[in-house]
Amino acid sequence: MANSLVSIQILPKTKGGEDVIPYVDHAISIINASGLKYEVHPLETTIEGDLNEILPMIEKINEAMVDRGCKNVISQIKILYQPEGASMDQLTEKYRS
Repeated sequence: MANSLVSIQILPKTKGGEDVIPYVDHAISIINASGLKYEVHPLETTIEGDLNEILPMIEKINEAMVDRGCKNVISQIKILYQPEGASMDQLTEKYRS
């Protein structure tokens, strides 16, 4: 079982004030390519996995934003680290009907 849930919201400073949605879409494609379980929400994406896999992916996302021409990117991160296991389904099951 995964030991972490990590939520990320990226705020890239785009060239000339371009729309950020294509950049966010690219970040989500990086998460998707990782093979880790994730859920996209309106304001952030939550990833389930081992922290040692997720943190390098966040670094990759930030580098990808700069490679696409962003001057900088703010990544707002929330981490639940639970060595005995962490699961999105387990934490939210009481809210699902």
